Amino acid sequence: MELPHTPFSRFIERWILRIGEAVSWVWLLLLGIIVLNVVMRYVFSEGRIEFEEIQWHLYSVGFLVGLSYAYSRDAHVRVDVLRERFSDQTRAWIELYGIVLLLLPFIALVIYAAVPFVLSSWASGEVSEAPGGLGYRYLIKATLVLGFLLLLCSTLARLSRVVSYLFGTGED
Repeated sequence: MELPHTPFSRFIERWILRIGEAVSWVWLLLLGIIVLNVVMRYVFSEGRIEFEEIQWHLYSVGFLVGLSYAYSRDAHVRVDVLRERFSDQTRAWIELYGIVLLLLPFIALVIYAAVPFVLSSWASGEVSEAPGGLGYRYLIKATLVLGFLLLLCSTLARLSRVVSYLFGTGED
């Protein structure tokens, strides 16, 4: 099912795709750090907590930004066994209800819970508790809010496309 674009969806999706493509390089960096960490640990018997922590930091950034990118590209997981049996109109209605009743409330709940979490971390200047760990832990925690704000934008763009499809208000 190809949903029509709206001016709003074009604008948002253009930015989401640019951000996603820029951040996608984090996966290559993550791979390099994992290889370096493994070599240091098993060849030189030298474990570094900084490398372990930066791995999960980079994974978090890639995953959280990747959510909005995948949703904009319609590359997220669906239950295709059922979905393919429905008409395009039925799929669009399911998409509409899924966004309004499930995805938007979930995003709102995560942002609502994450903002105080991030603000507390930021106010205390939180750093890793591990000796030799990374500082500025509040920055990685802030990506939780950033990632879900990007997902919210992507979801609203998708919602505008679904509404356009169902009610004929789109450009395409």
